[in-house]
Amino acid sequence: MAAVFPITQQISSSAPQSSRAAAELRVSDVEECLIYDQHGASAAFKSLFQSSKAIIIFVRNFLCFACKEYVEDLSKIPKDALLDAGVRLVVIGQASYSHIEAFCSLTGYQHEIYVDPERQIYKKLGMRRGETFMETASTSPHVKSSMLVGSLKSMWRAMTSPVFDFQGDPLQQGGAIIVGPGSDLHFAHFDMNRFHHTPINQLLQLAGIQMVDFNRHPKVIDI
Repeated sequence: MAAVFPITQQISSSAPQSSRAAAELRVSDVEECLIYDQHGASAAFKSLFQSSKAIIIFVRNFLCFACKEYVEDLSKIPKDALLDAGVRLVVIGQASYSHIEAFCSLTGYQHEIYVDPERQIYKKLGMRRGETFMETASTSPHVKSSMLVGSLKSMWRAMTSPVFDFQGDPLQQGGAIIVGPGSDLHFAHFDMNRFHHTPINQLLQLAGIQMVDFNRHPKVIDI
């Protein structure tokens, strides 16, 4: 059986793109797709990066324990660090907008967050549906729970939620891009499974932001 490789691409004008999928990745294809905030108000996807650089994280369903713990670490990034660098930090889910407020309360996330309930952006960018686990892949440094414990926590959250649903397609994987200003794409990574996140400090470094020490008491690392 042919090997399956993750799509990770740091993109520059001087370097040829190494994978066919990355070469075909065009932000212009999704600029007009609609995203929704916690109140259900819509905006074009391009509004996130028209005038500034943006780190955009696409998560799986809001019940995913790995995504929850990843976003918990995203919440520790100081707003001042983002403002100083002129970079927006955005999380996008694929659930109903009605789940945004509870997810932010659960994770402590206070940066920008929207949803793509029809998964139009996920689909057009070619993000994976279904999970592929690789023997050589390392566990995300941001996920603290084991698969068993994390899954039990997710089940309990689903059972105690006011509305019993998956809060998004459970098979959909996420990813991360760094884009802007305009449609200038700097980096793209598509997750192969729930643990395959791009390390947050890698995203910060690529976007020109000071890295954060996530161990114990989060703090900005002077470099």
